[in-house]
Amino acid sequence: MSMVIAPISGFGTRGGVRGILRLLFAAPAEAGTESAEAGRRSRFRLLRGGRDAQEERPTLTDLYHAHRLGLVRMAVLLVDRQDIAEDVVQEAFTALYQKHGEQLDDLDNALGYLRTSVVNGARSVLRRRKTAREYVPPHEADAPSAEDHAVLNDEHRRVLVALDQLTQRQREVLVLRYWSDMSEAQIAETLGLSRGAVKSTASRALDALEKQLEKAR
Repeated sequence: MSMVIAPISGFGTRGGVRGILRLLFAAPAEAGTESAEAGRRSRFRLLRGGRDAQEERPTLTDLYHAHRLGLVRMAVLLVDRQDIAEDVVQEAFTALYQKHGEQLDDLDNALGYLRTSVVNGARSVLRRRKTAREYVPPHEADAPSAEDHAVLNDEHRRVLVALDQLTQRQREVLVLRYWSDMSEAQIAETLGLSRGAVKSTASRALDALEKQLEKAR
């Protein structure tokens, strides 16, 4: 079933595109301002690979309960299907357990490791999908399921249509920047790029996304 894109206003400038991306891809807010800020600082320490001296290192189970849903949402933005996204995330957690165990004693940047694994898993899915399409005639996509709507709302879907027109790397950079709220340095580490390449890719991606969204007006 083809998707009808409703007109979206506010995309006339680069700043407007950034604002809409931040609004649509914002992760669910945590309850309580102080606890939310503390949680945010803790997540950034995990991404950088640092932690307070008194802060306990999270276990694999801790990471699973705290970040699985966010990683699935991120993966959906990369592969377009919730069931496949869930498989990609599950495989990332399984690989982490097989390599480092439950306690993760020898791994500081566990969340960064998981995000890189999810990105790489999404890339593998897209490569297999591209190969399959070389042999299988294109077919009409199925209608979104009720499970899909549990992860993405309609506004996210409209932006997904535009994101799907970007290159794989452009899409990855925007998803990591505006969904995962990662810095240029963190994105560079996750994708194996230089910071300059991340910055230029993001700039080109925003230009391309703005053009795609303008077509939907």
